[in-house]
Amino acid sequence: MTTVIGQIKLEKDHAAYIADNGIVKVTANIAEGTLSIAWKDGQSLNGLYSEARFGWETVRSSLYGKHDVHAESVLPIADGFGEGVRFCFEHAEPGKPQLRQHIRLYEGLPYALVELEAAGEAEWETNELTPIAAYLNDGGVLDFGDEAGEAEVRALFIPYDNDKWVRFASHANQNCVRSYEATAVYRSESRRGFVFGSVTHDTWKTAIDVEGTFTSTIGRLRVIAGVADLQTRDTVPHGSLRGESIVSPTIFVGAYLDYREGMEAYGKANAIVKPALNWSGGVPMGWNSWSAVMAKLDYDVYTHTSDFFASALQREGFADDSGSLYVNFDAFSDNLTAEQLADAVRRVKANGQKPGTYYTPFAFWGSNPDTPVEGTGGAVLYREILLKDAGGNPLPKLDGAFPIDPSHPEAIARIMRKLDEVVAAGFEYLKMDFLAHGAMEGVHHDPSVRTGIQAYNAGMAAIAEALSPARIGREFLINLSIAPLFPHGYAHSRRVSCDAFGTIGDTEYMLNAVTYGWWISDNLYRFNDPDHIVLYKSDNQRATSEQEGRSRLNAGVIAGTSLLLGDDYRMEEAARRAKEWMTNKAVMTLARRGETFRPAEGRSGKKGEDLFTLAGDGGVYVAVFNFDAANGQSKTVDLARVGIDAAKGVVVRDLWSGGEYSLTPGTAEHPITLEAAESKLLFYK
Repeated sequence: MTTVIGQIKLEKDHAAYIADNGIVKVTANIAEGTLSIAWKDGQSLNGLYSEARFGWETVRSSLYGKHDVHAESVLPIADGFGEGVRFCFEHAEPGKPQLRQHIRLYEGLPYALVELEAAGEAEWETNELTPIAAYLNDGGVLDFGDEAGEAEVRALFIPYDNDKWVRFASHANQNCVRSYEATAVYRSESRRGFVFGSVTHDTWKTAIDVEGTFTSTIGRLRVIAGVADLQTRDTVPHGSLRGESIVSPTIFVGAYLDYREGMEAYGKANAIVKPALNWSGGVPMGWNSWSAVMAKLDYDVYTHTSDFFASALQREGFADDSGSLYVNFDAFSDNLTAEQLADAVRRVKANGQKPGTYYTPFAFWGSNPDTPVEGTGGAVLYREILLKDAGGNPLPKLDGAFPIDPSHPEAIARIMRKLDEVVAAGFEYLKMDFLAHGAMEGVHHDPSVRTGIQAYNAGMAAIAEALSPARIGREFLINLSIAPLFPHGYAHSRRVSCDAFGTIGDTEYMLNAVTYGWWISDNLYRFNDPDHIVLYKSDNQRATSEQEGRSRLNAGVIAGTSLLLGDDYRMEEAARRAKEWMTNKAVMTLARRGETFRPAEGRSGKKGEDLFTLAGDGGVYVAVFNFDAANGQSKTVDLARVGIDAAKGVVVRDLWSGGEYSLTPGTAEHPITLEAAESKLLFYK
């Protein structure tokens, strides 16, 4: 039997059901109870099944006795992804929940969306569903569709959050990689690969396990919902869902000739389900106090920074006409008196800038849980609003703070009081920190909130609504610092890494996150935030060389980018560098594009790559870095590899110096010599 819905061909016989959109073909093997997915460029996945935790056992769809695709489950669909077809591959076994793999295929899209529904005859509960998995000891479950043979395969590690100086990584296969919410599995040389990831983030914490014995073969793959471990900062198991029917997150399964295109497509797919929070202002530029003075924050440094910007920078190219120049307090603004805070805000606004401040909504920093909650007159204690374990005890501290339960109405009331104070004080930017506390698993006050992600969504939605232009009557920028990558859609920017300051090591660390997380910007969040751009010296580190400082700035420019400086301009050298560098119109114009550069390569392991590109303005921008603080290096740009056609010759412009030179027609490689810790921003046209 063959039918056609739109541009998708559907076929069924006694052994298989096939849906084919001309790019992706999904085959439900009715005889074996497994799925296979094949792409027109030759890639394929084979032997896929689903699993669910049922009581003390894990049930597997391929081991059930009955499998079928019923005609009534095949439906045309039209949604944000486009027009397509949805069908259900159903697996039944007496005494066990039905396992229903729901597959969506869209016209013109090179990926499928898969989710697992597990349905019992009565209410039941589980805290683990696996929408797709395949296990082999011999052979591979992924076929790259090429003839590369033993060529290296890498699996991408994406961290759950950006706490504790965690790093992204690309692991050469020969071990187990557990990545959170998404991964890419790709050949490092050809870039051909697969992308897997969740695109719904309302309930579950999801991870992808990728295992292999040899560098060129993936033998086991598992996309699992219900993960609670050290990386998710949890100390108790993932919460369980209860009902007759329990549904997994929706999983993106795509294959691409360039895995970077796949990660960008995955980011856009997430944005279809939940768009990035709308922002109509310009690229955020300005200053944050943390790296400059840390706990020594006072009235003088804050107002001096504002005056310095007004006199030396903002009319010289650092700021544009969008009014997006911010001067921000970080932690320890309570060092100032109420009168000093009010005057500081007035000073910033008088200088044509916007004031910002700092808050940790889901973290209690005290040591005594019986401390009264501010604003309650002693009627509510922190113990009441802290997240609990099954014994009713507050969960252990994370980063020195107790986690607060976002499902508790008094916790939300506390947050709303603070946000109303922030708005009333005239602030227009809020950096929120240590947000993973609100997504931890535990026993929530609201019994309908079963998981940490459900609680986090509720808390973040309340915050976004409280600070929305519709409620407060003006634009207000929300920035996340230490926070889960997902769920998104509640903030305009998110820091890509943990704290990064001014040394070349800090630059490399931050660029590690850009190397493997460039696709986040303008999909999940409007801006990637590369953290404090220290041009000279942070309060906790040595002074940097000029090359280190400029490299830190270059890294910030290519990150996406929220460009907040982090020096104390009462220091003569810090002021000099800022005056010279932040008024370079070519570099600042590039920064105000607010676009993240792509990594040229993806084989740096736990390090950052040193070569990034951005196509635009009729050519290609290239950023190249030397991460060696002591020695110069020679770097080579493979022009074809970064998308530059040099057949007719190329003109190269250095954005910092403004100097230009030509490459002869047919040039294949461009050698670049860099001093210790030096970087360059170049434009090839």
